[in-house]
Amino acid sequence: MNAYLVFPLLTAAGVALVIQNLLMVRITESVSTVIITLVINSAMGLALLLGTLLARNGLAGVSEAIQAIRPWVVLPGLLGSFFVFAGIVGYQSVGASVTIAVLVASQLGTGLLADAYKAQTPPSALSLLGAALLVAGAVLILRGKG
Repeated sequence: MNAYLVFPLLTAAGVALVIQNLLMVRITESVSTVIITLVINSAMGLALLLGTLLARNGLAGVSEAIQAIRPWVVLPGLLGSFFVFAGIVGYQSVGASVTIAVLVASQLGTGLLADAYKAQTPPSALSLLGAALLVAGAVLILRGKG
């Protein structure tokens, strides 16, 4: 995908994530446990993706997906569910801005480590400065919330 198209895509995804979390907090407030919210979220995503797969590839796509299952492939789903759970709890407990600041800062730090590991070179000084500024921003947001 063209690099210039990636930025609007990521921006739209960021906006969608905030809207999703706000809606999920609202669902959680109307049910007995956040687990129900997570089940609804996962079921809707699975139904949409399965329908899309069937429409594009038919039963051959479902067969390929089943054949791709290995014991370790459950981890992305578990990690994704944990991320959504933490986001809901964060939005309920400390609000959207603090939750987003902490999530983004932790993602950036981990992303820098992952990129450095993949490239076998340490992050550049500019990358580290950018990360430090982002973390400083997260700290300012946390302090501003009291």
